[in-house]
Amino acid sequence: MPDQPAIVATDLVRDFPRPRTSLLTPAPVVHALRGVSLEVKQGERFGIVGESGCGKSTLLRLIAALDRPTSGQIVVEGTDITNLPERRLRFLRENLQLVFQDPMSSLDPRMRVRDIIAEPLVVQGHPASGARVRELLDAVGLPANAGERYPHQFSGGQRQRISIARALAPRPRILIADEPVSALDVSVRAQVLNLISDLVDELDLTLVFVSHDLSVVKHVCDRVAVMNAGQIVETGPTADVYAAPQHAYTQRLVSAIPTLQRALSGATTADLLSHPAAPSKGAPA
Repeated sequence: MPDQPAIVATDLVRDFPRPRTSLLTPAPVVHALRGVSLEVKQGERFGIVGESGCGKSTLLRLIAALDRPTSGQIVVEGTDITNLPERRLRFLRENLQLVFQDPMSSLDPRMRVRDIIAEPLVVQGHPASGARVRELLDAVGLPANAGERYPHQFSGGQRQRISIARALAPRPRILIADEPVSALDVSVRAQVLNLISDLVDELDLTLVFVSHDLSVVKHVCDRVAVMNAGQIVETGPTADVYAAPQHAYTQRLVSAIPTLQRALSGATTADLLSHPAAPSKGAPA
């Protein structure tokens, strides 16, 4: 159904019990998510932004059924996956793929690139032809002979291109990118962001893009949710949230975006986030 949302999360809670420190007191609990709800439309570019530890990656793991919520519901393309057993999640493994933060740690160093890209096809029982691998390498801007090499023989940006090719191999409809450029040099970030953006358009994908950097999300996403302490505190069109943030935390996040003026004044990101900012009246310089 074209009008059916790609992802709907309702009142998601995820608690992690910690080891007991005393026999007389209950085990402490970390509340990673506290009633998170969101909806991602088909074909939308949806960003999730927030500081490290705010619950972004936990939320992604729940959406991808790599973890289970303590309570709440997750529906992907009309199917409630909240309590589905793994044997019934094959449709999700094909239709939803992930690109992780650190390409070196997410690629098997013992496998050639051609086998890394073909692996999702083999696992899901699809033909893993050399033509398909070459097609994917070309799509991410790598030469066909790259398939004969190993991950350590590539730069960080090239390794992330390999990760993207692997994610696209089973022809998913939903692509989840978890901090895909934060481990890359500044000089190649724009190239990888533009590649993701172009592929999302070309393949008509739904994109969920997670980052701690609102300026990166602004470059890629149409709509954004801002997370803080396990909750979504603000949602809206990315340009509006960037230009006129409503929540105090979002205002501090926008104020922390590096600019030439702040660099010359010596202000650091930590300084800006630790002090409340006045309500923003427009986009930062």
